[in-house]
Amino acid sequence: MADLQLTRDFPVSPDRLFAAVTQQADLLQWWGPEGMHCPEHALDLSQLGPWHSVMVNADGERFKVSGQVTSYDPPRSVGFTWAWHDPEDNRGAESHVTFTVTGTESGSRLVLDHRELGDDEIAANHNEGWSSSLRKLDALLG
Repeated sequence: MADLQLTRDFPVSPDRLFAAVTQQADLLQWWGPEGMHCPEHALDLSQLGPWHSVMVNADGERFKVSGQVTSYDPPRSVGFTWAWHDPEDNRGAESHVTFTVTGTESGSRLVLDHRELGDDEIAANHNEGWSSSLRKLDALLG
């Protein structure tokens, strides 16, 4: 199984960063790669239970992902399962994501761990997607 870990620093307090990665109003501004938006969602990582989002690109292609928020420890971490749906809305292989927030001298740090991704190609695709999404988060908080 391949795993992915990304680390980014932000010039905001840990509380602000944690809100940005868990609260629906902020999530909808950065969730999904650049050029995507989420017109359909139950995207609130601030409580245990199910979540989902449908990301749509400029060509109108739809990409649905869903899971369960499995842990919520404000303002330190949130964990959730993650699985893509196929065009018939069948849920695929499940992986697990954890966002961990810590304070730094200049603000806060986000560590994104995405575990059990299958193979290296899947991990590379998620690296590209998460990296693009984190650029949007940087623009939101920068």
